[in-house]
Amino acid sequence: CPDERPVAANAPTPGTPNSPDMGSQRTAASASRLGFPVQGSIIRGYVKKKNDGIDIAAAAGTSVSAAADGTVAAITADTNQVPILVIRHADNLLTVYANIDAIKVQKGASVKRGQPIAVVRRADPAFLHFEVRKGFESVDPMPYLQ
Repeated sequence: CPDERPVAANAPTPGTPNSPDMGSQRTAASASRLGFPVQGSIIRGYVKKKNDGIDIAAAAGTSVSAAADGTVAAITADTNQVPILVIRHADNLLTVYANIDAIKVQKGASVKRGQPIAVVRRADPAFLHFEVRKGFESVDPMPYLQ
């Protein structure tokens, strides 16, 4: 084979355009994905104006994690004094965590995805209520969760 010329294994093939590694590129869609705040079965799904989030079964005392990086925007309670925590994320996205206890963060604190922020409150059944909002409008959390 006298006409063969060795080429380095990592050299680009002539005539083949360089393309970006799409796995290394962050897009608006991948950047907006959220992690599950607790592990468990969804016991109540999203129904606009009836259940503005999802309810995830988890034992009382189970650690609740931030679904994404953000800033704690509010810590409040509902009319039954059940604690509610709200985290503001990029792109006008909010995540809401209810039926929690032992809150580990303060209003204004920065949080990272996966950081423990509270625990599931004792109830029968015990569960985390989790909402995603675009501004103040509730949206189905499932398309955002990985």
